[in-house]
Amino acid sequence: MGFGVFVHRSDSIYDDNPAEQYQFPRQYLERVQRCVGDWIVFLEPTKVPKTRGYFALAKVAMVIPDPKADGMYLALMEPGSYLDFVNPVPFRGPDGVVERGVLNEHGRISGRAQAAVRPLSPEDFGRIVSLGLREDAPELPRGGTAAEVWGGLEDVQAPFEFDEPRSRVLQLSSRIVRDRLFRRLVLQAYDKRCAITGLRLINGGGRAEVDAAHIKPVEANGPDIISNGLALSGTAHWMFDRGLITLTDDLEILVSRQANDPDSIRALINRTGRAIVPSRPHQRPHPHFLKWHRENCFKH
Repeated sequence: MGFGVFVHRSDSIYDDNPAEQYQFPRQYLERVQRCVGDWIVFLEPTKVPKTRGYFALAKVAMVIPDPKADGMYLALMEPGSYLDFVNPVPFRGPDGVVERGVLNEHGRISGRAQAAVRPLSPEDFGRIVSLGLREDAPELPRGGTAAEVWGGLEDVQAPFEFDEPRSRVLQLSSRIVRDRLFRRLVLQAYDKRCAITGLRLINGGGRAEVDAAHIKPVEANGPDIISNGLALSGTAHWMFDRGLITLTDDLEILVSRQANDPDSIRALINRTGRAIVPSRPHQRPHPHFLKWHRENCFKH
């Protein structure tokens, strides 16, 4: 086992869905196999406009031949392991290259940086993840104190530190920690504005009156990826979870025919009739998750 870097871009020609699978050619098979059972970080190339750099991590569960493409393989991610970084980490930071393993003996970037799959040292993994999950000012929950909502987690406001990556990385399996990071990620992307009503309400305690909702819920193996999230007010979240509203692939808001007061629901919807979502494509609700919600939650 070993940590690794998987290079991915949203317009890739490969059949990639970082939260679920990563497609790669035979030349990288041995390197990917070394990552099975361990964590990898995803990197968007520097040549991509407005690159996110290192943008997420996940745990590789297994590698299989791609049944749809000869000579290609799929790295399957462990369900529930994927997590977007709160702070995308640039390839080159203020102190130079973050991934020190791509430097040669002269301190210059070597050809290793061109590999789409490459090993990652524990030190580099810890550095990248610490920067990616750093929370200088964690988002407050909608109600209650931090200790009440987060169960008194001692380091709730402390940045992640991975001096011992293989032991400390277990934090990433905690539902409490993942929910906290997912909330920050979604509210940050949506500017704390409800996608359905369009309202951006901040209460007297500085808390945003919106929830970070999963489109495909965690209980159904929905991943903690921004494209599986929506910022929703409490009422909109309740209606969405109960299938009284949903979204089409082009983000039109649909109201269930089974709703007992559809006119009141429509009165809550913003004037466009469509969900208000982030401008960046990778942050918008993915059709894959929206389809799941329409087929499994929405009351037609």
